[in-house]
Amino acid sequence: MTACIVGFAHSRFGKLDAETVESLIVRVATDAMADAGIEPRDVDEIVLGHFNAGFSPQDFTASLVLQASPDLRFKRATRVENACATGSAAVHQGLKSIEARQARIVLVVGVEQMTTTPGPEIGKNLLKASYVRDEADIEGGFAGIFGKIAGLYFQKYGDQSDALAMIAAKNHKNGVGNPYAQLRKDLGFDFCRTESDRNPFVAGPLKRTDCSLVSDGAAALVLADVETAMRLDKAIVFRAAQHVQDFLPMAKRDILKFEGCSLAWKQALAQAGIALSDLSFVETHDCFTIAELIEYEAMGLVPEGQGARAIAEGITQKDGRLPVNPSGGLKAKGHPIGATGVSMHALTAMQLLGTAGDIQVKDAKIGGIFNMGGAAVANYVSILERIR
Repeated sequence: MTACIVGFAHSRFGKLDAETVESLIVRVATDAMADAGIEPRDVDEIVLGHFNAGFSPQDFTASLVLQASPDLRFKRATRVENACATGSAAVHQGLKSIEARQARIVLVVGVEQMTTTPGPEIGKNLLKASYVRDEADIEGGFAGIFGKIAGLYFQKYGDQSDALAMIAAKNHKNGVGNPYAQLRKDLGFDFCRTESDRNPFVAGPLKRTDCSLVSDGAAALVLADVETAMRLDKAIVFRAAQHVQDFLPMAKRDILKFEGCSLAWKQALAQAGIALSDLSFVETHDCFTIAELIEYEAMGLVPEGQGARAIAEGITQKDGRLPVNPSGGLKAKGHPIGATGVSMHALTAMQLLGTAGDIQVKDAKIGGIFNMGGAAVANYVSILERIR
């Protein structure tokens, strides 16, 4: 136990026309420091998660965090990127500085502004998180990649359309209670299961309701070493933080196994000294519903090929044995790439503090997070527990 979350902030996710990358960064950075009860001068280091890949014309963004206060001038600031896991990459980078005793307090910010980009360009930008040489021409952009994965899964294990619709319906129902969520509407199983003008097929067996949202948004954390954290108002400790990177080309691995995800979970649970059953809830990377389904298997909740059981038996519902995505997940909350991993940590901290409002999981003690970059290429797992 070397580092804790001692403060956090979260913008609303969605189409935020009045905001810029800079304004989002400044808002959440300012609010997170205030929430932690620290002054900007107390910060030793800044880490910014910003995928960008063409979404913003400003591509050198680490110093934008300094716009939050003149007292941040001359602080070490670095931008990190690891596809859709960029936010967690920033969090874990901050942890490393604290573990190496290079910092006592680290300000971590995640941000993305996607909705100002024209539709066709969004797809091109997202495909930069694939193995471009072989995969950039897959029809349907990144949805096409996961549509291919879903099709292969269906071929091997049978039609899973009911399970995918149940996952989508669960996450949309949970998202109603999340004030930061982009889509706060309970769509219901029937709507998610049925092809329609409002819910057409997008790629392979995936419909629109199987896909996460294009979003703007930001989130921020203040990390501190345990000694410093115990002098502040709250402390959510990292019992584990693991990162596993897999091959980029899908052709070099069994894409239905999410082996990097599985290994990251095994290493994190071992580091924390707990079993999966000890977790109170999990926030997992449901960029597409097929991803959440396979992640059930990769985390060890159900055997390989039986992901549908977890949702069909109610295990992952908010009142189930292991609630998954009580926040509504990327599916309802939205997925501003660089902000997503930071958001997952902020919302997990809220759960453990008992301040998550309508999305609160009863008696939440230990929370698990899985954030993924690309098609199970970058795999980050964090396990958090409140100690103050």
